[in-house]
Amino acid sequence: MVSNIFHNTERKVRNIWWVVIFFFILSLFLFPLIILADYYNFEILIIYQAIIILAASVICQILRRKPQSDLTGKIDVVWFKELFIGWILGGALMILPALILTVLGYIHWQTNSYALSAITSGISTMLAVVIAEELLFRGFIFQRLIGAFGKWPAQLIMAGLFLLTHLNNPGMTGAIKILASINIFIASIMFGIAFIKTKKLAMPLGLHFMANLTQGTVLGFGVSGEKEISLLTPIFSNAPAWINGGDFGLEASILGLIFLLLLTISLHFWNTEKKA
Repeated sequence: MVSNIFHNTERKVRNIWWVVIFFFILSLFLFPLIILADYYNFEILIIYQAIIILAASVICQILRRKPQSDLTGKIDVVWFKELFIGWILGGALMILPALILTVLGYIHWQTNSYALSAITSGISTMLAVVIAEELLFRGFIFQRLIGAFGKWPAQLIMAGLFLLTHLNNPGMTGAIKILASINIFIASIMFGIAFIKTKKLAMPLGLHFMANLTQGTVLGFGVSGEKEISLLTPIFSNAPAWINGGDFGLEASILGLIFLLLLTISLHFWNTEKKA
């Protein structure tokens, strides 16, 4: 069969047009929500954003006549196993550099006490952020870009967009801005590799959520510049910000970058055929 600008040789809509369709459907949800938020004077919470991204993704899968499991991966025992592995790796990604900085005397710790409701509220908000970001950056659009251009072009496009959404975050100044930008770009590549290797969203969700939870709610660093209610508070010595990440968070430190690179390279060379 002959292909054209809209259809491939199998007479199916090209992947790049599905990206356009996704954003069109997303806008059908988003603009009315913006108007309602302005009229009734309420904030568009991250949970609302996660819901409309999920809704647009589900609708696109229905229009493509593809199962929802193509989007998230089949949710079974293996899915939850990979989610758990992501939790372990995400936690280690933040705990190990924090431990080294503590041993070297660059950080001391102060314990905090908060109501359980405040902690759980912070965790639920963080979970909504991760779901929204992973659905947007490793979900339908990413998967269609892989189909259109291949894995690494799709990775670079989504990593660039991921970085753009974080560029004006608090604490992104001076040398920290450079380190944070490199970290965020590579983190997106890492989450993308986790999806490509497993063909499921479970591991990138687990990695992303536990890295943020450990960095912010547990250890008390900033999470991409945003401060969270935390169980601990790091007390910094007079070391330069590039060592501890400053106000942006541990993810903007040189040690954070080293461990991020190590994990990303390890995932890249992970032989999934032997993962059992």
